[in-house]
Amino acid sequence: MCVCAGACTSTALQPSGEGQGAGLGQDGSNSPKGIVGVGRGCSGITQPLCRMMKFAWDNYKQYALGKNELRPLTKNGHIGNMFGGLRGATVIDALDTLYIMELEEEFQEAKQWVEKSFDLNVNGEASLFEVNIRYIGGLLATYYLTGEEVFKSKALELGEKLLPAFNTPTGIPRGVINLGSGMSWSWGWASAGSSILAEFGTLHLEFLHLSELSGNPVFAEKVRNIRRVLSRVEKPQGLYPNFLSPVTGSWVQHHVSIGGLGDSFYEYLIKSWLMSDKKDSEAKKMYDDALEAIEKHLVKKSAGGLTYIAEWRGGILDHKMGHLACFSGGMIALGAQHSTGDRRQRHMELAAEITSTCHESYTRSGTCPAANGALPGGSGSSPLWIFASPHTAGVAEGSLSPQALEKYCRVEAGFSGIRDVYTTTPTHDNMQQSFFLAETLKYLYLLFCEDDVLSLEDWVFNTEAHPLPINHTDLRAAGQP
Repeated sequence: MCVCAGACTSTALQPSGEGQGAGLGQDGSNSPKGIVGVGRGCSGITQPLCRMMKFAWDNYKQYALGKNELRPLTKNGHIGNMFGGLRGATVIDALDTLYIMELEEEFQEAKQWVEKSFDLNVNGEASLFEVNIRYIGGLLATYYLTGEEVFKSKALELGEKLLPAFNTPTGIPRGVINLGSGMSWSWGWASAGSSILAEFGTLHLEFLHLSELSGNPVFAEKVRNIRRVLSRVEKPQGLYPNFLSPVTGSWVQHHVSIGGLGDSFYEYLIKSWLMSDKKDSEAKKMYDDALEAIEKHLVKKSAGGLTYIAEWRGGILDHKMGHLACFSGGMIALGAQHSTGDRRQRHMELAAEITSTCHESYTRSGTCPAANGALPGGSGSSPLWIFASPHTAGVAEGSLSPQALEKYCRVEAGFSGIRDVYTTTPTHDNMQQSFFLAETLKYLYLLFCEDDVLSLEDWVFNTEAHPLPINHTDLRAAGQP
């Protein structure tokens, strides 16, 4: 395990749950010690990032604490309709970032809200995917970092409320669930009542940990069954379409995308293998086969020499690559680190080319990268993963710019997404997304720190950038026979 030298002074973080020792505390306790000012882990080049995190958190606390997200222009809170009546999405998403940055006062404020105000007895329509990656992921990560039982108990209780979504003829969960009644249904916009690949395919990491911590195998069984359904269904040219019927287990449309609707399914295959300490051979084979099909059918080069991953619609290529597909450069680099020979070299080059394409698009915009008007989130994971790969570290350095975020996204009371990244006088969308605190600022902090605070040998990040420990899952939970 590495210690962050020079720019960072915090001790490298070890998993803290289940008797594995404390996180940052050097005296065996569960809390970070010796934190003053902006955070003991924040000095040198990382200090501006910690100040950004503190600014985002302080404004959320002042104007929107208990709501899901901050509206920084109007200085009020936003609840939204993704979380089924749950509150405090920003609190849960920010917990581990505050802890990693050693912002102790702010972490304690967030922890106190969870202890006293985080109510799981709600009755509303929730996105299974969003609740899992933000709430379950954030609570699990903070438990593993701190050993504080409140985070574990909340994660397990909330996990139980998600299980009825799997009550379908195939066991493929529907995308929307009422957290009170347990009724579930598919998104109204999803073709023919289908479930979405990137949603039901982005549960594996968290659900294995829920089984591990609870001793209840049902969570792991649910995600193992998803694997079984996917192994049985025919893959056109080896590709995974985005829409699958939870009733028949058949594809509804032959639309393939590595960006939105597909993205994190592929991410969770390689990460499931890594989280199992490379024992989940089924996940590794699924990832390798999928990437081979993507290379063969979807990877293209523009007239200007930029590599991109096209979309596929029933055998016809759609020559575009969305912002969310930019994560794939990092994913491919992460997988390449564990390959050998020609495959390793080929995938490292592909990862660098894709990330360079995304970097070029950000450079041409000159502002903070955005998707649908949002502050940068999911694709920010690509620079961190590539930073872990020395061959392409230089590409990563400019992929997300703290200076651009400060210049274009910072407003009086927080950070706001912008509606059009191609104008130098942006119009703000009045939303400080919770994932800006969970993903963007955490990844930038880790990227610009001189060494690992969270070693990739010990941790895997979920798709919301919440770290989960490696080798904390036995072979049965990893889906092995």
